[in-house]
Amino acid sequence: MLPFIPLRACAGITGFESPAAEYTELRLTLDQILIDDPAATYLGFVEGTSMKGVGIFPNDILVVSRAETVINGDVIVATLNGGFVCKIADIKQKRLVSSSPGCKDYQLSEGDEFIIEGVVTRSVRFHRPLKRGLF
Repeated sequence: MLPFIPLRACAGITGFESPAAEYTELRLTLDQILIDDPAATYLGFVEGTSMKGVGIFPNDILVVSRAETVINGDVIVATLNGGFVCKIADIKQKRLVSSSPGCKDYQLSEGDEFIIEGVVTRSVRFHRPLKRGLF
């Protein structure tokens, strides 16, 4: 299982003066914005380029919920034959779909060891690399 990484930050409204100026400091955490069900959510780092077509790039953080019911077309995280994968769920065809040219889809078969670990509800992009490790 991927570890849950608690990330906290405060966000405020800044810029031009607004009629709601007295509400300029909203105390929101990234947890409140990104995570619907903390007990059923974990975060994972992306490796590989097979999901660039849906805006998921290497080193992004995925917010993955185990509380969501998978529907056709959802981006999911799963274990497939011992490894983690992030793919689009094609439930009707029993396939795992990549979203980048040159990356093949995977047709699931009865011999596969396959477990859906959760639905990707959000992703976070790093525009600069981390200056320090998280672990």
